[in-house]
Amino acid sequence: MPLSGEAIRLMNYIDDVAVTLRRILALIPTLTAEERTRIADHLEHSSPNADDVAKALAAK
Repeated sequence: MPLSGEAIRLMNYIDDVAVTLRRILALIPTLTAEERTRIADHLEHSSPNADDVAKALAAK
């Protein structure tokens, strides 16, 4: 069964997020310990996050 346009669009969004995460990973070595801590806290408290999306996709 072929994918709908909406499913393809969502997969493209995921690809865009992956690109952003690769950019973040590339910049982490340039951060101070304090910056890493603050960014980690910000990421942990962002909502929704990737775990929320994965859970929603797995829900039946």
